[in-house]
Amino acid sequence: MKRLIGISLLLAFAPAAHGQTFQSDAGPITVETVARGLERPWALAFLPDGRMLVTEKRGRLLLVTRDGRTAPVDGVPQVRAAGQGGLHDVILDRDFAQNRALYVCFAEPAAGGGRTAMARARLAADAARLEDVTVIFRQDGPLSSGNHYGCRIVQTAGGNLVLTMGDHYAQRDEAQNLANHIGKTVRVRPDGAVPPDNPFVGRAGARPEIWTYGHRNSQGAALHPQSGKVWMHEHGPRGGDEINILAAGKNYGWPVVGYGIDYSGAKIHAGTQRAGMEPPIKHWVPSIAPSGMAFYTGDLFPAWKGSVLVGALAGSMLVRVELDGETAGREERLLRELGERIRDVRQGPDGAIWLLTDSTSGRLLRLTPGRGPA
Repeated sequence: MKRLIGISLLLAFAPAAHGQTFQSDAGPITVETVARGLERPWALAFLPDGRMLVTEKRGRLLLVTRDGRTAPVDGVPQVRAAGQGGLHDVILDRDFAQNRALYVCFAEPAAGGGRTAMARARLAADAARLEDVTVIFRQDGPLSSGNHYGCRIVQTAGGNLVLTMGDHYAQRDEAQNLANHIGKTVRVRPDGAVPPDNPFVGRAGARPEIWTYGHRNSQGAALHPQSGKVWMHEHGPRGGDEINILAAGKNYGWPVVGYGIDYSGAKIHAGTQRAGMEPPIKHWVPSIAPSGMAFYTGDLFPAWKGSVLVGALAGSMLVRVELDGETAGREERLLRELGERIRDVRQGPDGAIWLLTDSTSGRLLRLTPGRGPA
């Protein structure tokens, strides 16, 4: 049975006959376009049968076949598709094969603006619609006029959900205020309940859902395959994009400490470090505008094993960062010649790297080892 499943996966993800080839330290890479004409795609999830779910920022969820055919999935919650907001992340529940449950993060419309929200739903047997859609978390605090929603979801080994959120841009000082969810990550159960071991449970003046705080805007998060810790990256202003390793109750410093400056050129931070505030394991100056994040564990690119892959909107590239435990090493900047803003990064069940490009005619790309010069 396992052999048949393996053969099915290989057939489902068999490489196309054509693709562009680019150079890397590991040799040539072939980039195949699986689907095109996607409107501002944001996130990608693989279904057990080899098909994929793709979100579009405007509020559409698509079912995508391996040969690039797309069909809408009905039942998506209403989104506030304005500015940076819309329909964002989608992930499958760890027990999807049994319960067909999934989670979506989106900018939810509210009177006067929008807020980050997360919903649980069940994908219908025919994959044509979402059923039993329930909003299990809503961000509390000043609303966003259109910016810094965060909106990446990670499910931990214990089943809890960690959700990243932004500071809504105009409310950056609220990232240090434990009385709301602005500039925080939260940790909730699959039904939205608060785990009793959350760090601020029972603390007066603090929201019990909060897991970490002092964040600006995180559009990438992933579970480390060995440690089980949640790693995330977040946008700085002009400079100061960061990779952080999340630990319960910790303060990651925004806007008190950091490595960037305001868009006007004005100083924001009191410095780059302060006692009681966690330093990043890596930062970028100038900014790369990171989006999407994945640890590579596959066999197609053996030289990349143990690296973390980060999409970059600024500079239009894929960034590979080598790791030594929890220490970031050298980085490699890939696919710059492609000229595409990379919105999401995932490792597929085939060991290939899958990317979504951010444009009004976005693409779903599959990266495999190449066989010839660029």
